Amino acid sequence: MKDMLVQVEPLIPSLRRYARALMRDRTTADDLVQDCLERAVSRWHQRRDGSVRAWLFTILHNLAVTQFRQAATRGRHMPLDDAGERELASAAAQEHRLIYQDVLNKLARLPEEQRAVLLLVAVEDFSYADAAKLLDVPVGTVMSRLSRARERLQQEMEGAAPGNVVELRSMK
Repeated sequence: MKDMLVQVEPLIPSLRRYARALMRDRTTADDLVQDCLERAVSRWHQRRDGSVRAWLFTILHNLAVTQFRQAATRGRHMPLDDAGERELASAAAQEHRLIYQDVLNKLARLPEEQRAVLLLVAVEDFSYADAAKLLDVPVGTVMSRLSRARERLQQEMEGAAPGNVVELRSMK
């Protein structure tokens, strides 16, 4: 048990960061991390040799995908009594908070596959091979998804629509 604690505890901040970026809601992300850790503890004896970090991120990612699928079929529901002031009204924010929120919104517009790869490689510093293993896709797929995600995010940040953009010239 102590061995598990020593290996898992330092990874919790990274798991929370990844979960928050995926879920875009602090409470839901923390619940996801808790579910991940519960699953890891209950299945610790089943893990194979290799990176505990990659194993935990795989569990977290798979739980998130399951939640996305369930939310797509059920839709999002929040009882009014559970909604806090933050969900009902937004206070004025400073410019850096607006920019941060804008980046998160643009990141959320990326397809889930591209967003997951971008977060794993760019934010969590996974190698292409580790990300491919975690997502259960070939390394080439990780590279192409990452390229598309970066390109699309860059276009979003510059205000261009994704895809081919044709500039119009004015005629005199």
